[in-house]
Amino acid sequence: MNAESETDRDARKPPAGVAVVVIGYDDAAHVTDAVRSALAQGPAVREVVAVDDCSTDGSAGLLDRLAASEPRLRVIRRRANSGGCGTPRNTGLDAVTSPYVMFLDSDDVLPPGAVDALLEAAEGAHAEVAGGLCVRRELPSGREVPWQARLYALHAVVPHPARRPRLVHDTLCVNKLYRTGFLRAHGIRFPEGRFPYEDVVFTARVLAAAPRIALVPDRVYVWHVRRSAGRLSISLDRSGVENWRARTEACRQAYEVLLGAGQKKLARAVRAKFLDHDLRMYVRELGLRDAAYRRAWWELTRAHLAEYDADDWARNPAAPGRLIGRVVLASPEPGDLLRLRELAARPARLCPPYARAADGTPVWSDALPVSLEPLRARPVRALPLAVDAELRPCARGTRLRLRLRLRLRLRLHELYGRVAQAGPESVEAEWLHRDDGGVVVRDTAVPLAPCPSGSEPAGTAGSEAVVLAQGPEPAGRAGSRAVALAQGGAEPAGAEPAGIVALGPCAQGSEPAGTTGSVRGGAWSAEVAVDLAALSALGAGTWDLRLRIRFRDGVSRDVSAHALTGAGLLRRSAVPSVRHGVVLVQPYATHSGALALRVAPGVRGVLSVARARLRRLLH
Repeated sequence: MNAESETDRDARKPPAGVAVVVIGYDDAAHVTDAVRSALAQGPAVREVVAVDDCSTDGSAGLLDRLAASEPRLRVIRRRANSGGCGTPRNTGLDAVTSPYVMFLDSDDVLPPGAVDALLEAAEGAHAEVAGGLCVRRELPSGREVPWQARLYALHAVVPHPARRPRLVHDTLCVNKLYRTGFLRAHGIRFPEGRFPYEDVVFTARVLAAAPRIALVPDRVYVWHVRRSAGRLSISLDRSGVENWRARTEACRQAYEVLLGAGQKKLARAVRAKFLDHDLRMYVRELGLRDAAYRRAWWELTRAHLAEYDADDWARNPAAPGRLIGRVVLASPEPGDLLRLRELAARPARLCPPYARAADGTPVWSDALPVSLEPLRARPVRALPLAVDAELRPCARGTRLRLRLRLRLRLRLHELYGRVAQAGPESVEAEWLHRDDGGVVVRDTAVPLAPCPSGSEPAGTAGSEAVVLAQGPEPAGRAGSRAVALAQGGAEPAGAEPAGIVALGPCAQGSEPAGTTGSVRGGAWSAEVAVDLAALSALGAGTWDLRLRIRFRDGVSRDVSAHALTGAGLLRRSAVPSVRHGVVLVQPYATHSGALALRVAPGVRGVLSVARARLRRLLH
């Protein structure tokens, strides 16, 4: 008798089964879509366990009706609302009978092929965990942003999490498949009750158990972001300081879980991730909050950062998050919010003034001498370069052939002599479509010229200078707001009362140590013509500005630009167009202070702007 081939045995082997746990609370509008996306994965999904967390909107009835025609669906109703996501996930985990389990939220979906991709990776690598790419889909625009794309760029097998510390950055539990027996053997569960950011702690518990992990570049989860929803998700609702308290507590517990399991390298990575991701994200929004929030946030943050030790601060000491953390820790009260916001931007921008201690050491400011010495050793391609930008629309050509153009004035600041040392030569501007990052309008690179000593910054006249508020603004003032000093030092109506500094004119005597001649002013400027016709050809949309600065040794640095906000700037303009009749152009500063541009061509574009404005007024 011939021996049975391995292929024949595999063909008759029943496929490994996957359970998908779907949790929901008062989400009748979306929960059945989530469940159907799990059932549509095919035979690899053996069961779908839908846990209704005591909904009051009829969600459970919708699920019961769906289960009546779908034998793979089981509905579990909790008798009392848990207040969070951890308890219903634990309820579902206890109920599954399949070898593998996944988690799905009621307002999200699994894309076609997600389960097959993860299951094949886990089985092929004999891995306890398999993870794939999650995309954040902004609704209603449909814009998609990959989550932790670097981690899932290629197929990979990680035999131990410590081999890939970047894993701590992906704190989601929903874009992964877990071996059920692995979770149960190690007692890995979610925090119970109302515990925001429960997946941060759950992920730390998974990594602490040292699983073998398979990574795939496939899209396996679509995270729907509904910012206009009546009830924002926990991660989106950051208006109250309790959200920040919960996030710091989750990060603290994640650190303790990993450290307690002997995973010191991963525990350090958790703290590094907090500085690079969490801290920077909230600092960018801090200027939008009121004074009470800022004080409470500052106190919580300083208490959390006080737990860090010297080794935590020594890792990549010039990274923006670490510089921000050290400034916050050194200052007992909120301050320098706008400069911190710029440093928290992506890419980071360290705006003037560039203070020095008595011995010449670069420091944050004269009032707060936190050392910035690590910047001297940071490669120029990673420096937090500051570029100011102003954008003015203009029309060129004849009446018969009008060309729509934008004039973009740029000013690159010196940074403790490092920029002059590298020798900036040219800058290339590109505009990225906000809703479709694959659409880019590029402009020809133009030379960067040293500013003559004593020249004014772009968009100013006489002795005017655009300024940046040093201290916290009064309650209710937007953090992105800036003012201009009128000639002679008088403040315009509504200006910040005190604590302001010039944002980068090429003033005499401001040159960095060791530079002479053409760079005495400590800045370089360029003017770029932007083709508005190319932007408006795609219809109404928002465009983000990115710049690529090239240096004489061939190194380049991609940066964003700080939007100048002086008199006459960031003003909506109606530009005549032969093709569209009119194009509305609105330059503005994002939450991080970067320059962006809204374009609305034609009557339809004008109406879309009017409707959007009306919606904001009504809501």
